[in-house]
Amino acid sequence: MQQQARRTFDIRVTTAFVEQQSIPEEDHYVFSYTITIKNTGEVAARLISRHWLITDANGKTQEVHGEGVVGEQPYLQPGDNFSYTSGTALATPIGSMRGSYQMRTERGEFFDAPIPVFSLAKPNTLN
Repeated sequence: MQQQARRTFDIRVTTAFVEQQSIPEEDHYVFSYTITIKNTGEVAARLISRHWLITDANGKTQEVHGEGVVGEQPYLQPGDNFSYTSGTALATPIGSMRGSYQMRTERGEFFDAPIPVFSLAKPNTLN
């Protein structure tokens, strides 16, 4: 029986509170996030779409689906990295995001690369 080649991606996230675009008195908190995707597997794949679950401190969850990321559908060979920065707004100074990227191999096989949960927090909000 033929063993399937590994399809694994390492996804790293850094976040920042965007004070200049936030209006706390109107419950509007803006965050940026930079994601680096590294193909740590053995198969090249293209990032086709994204799926996000964005949850604020009140438990309200926004679900976001879209093609690619920041207008691109990067193709990642084994060992390749791709980084991008995007953002989101919450009604609370604390929240979280998690999701997945739908990937497609050269053979046309689809699989999901999970994005681990990460926190969004205005500085000095969490002790």
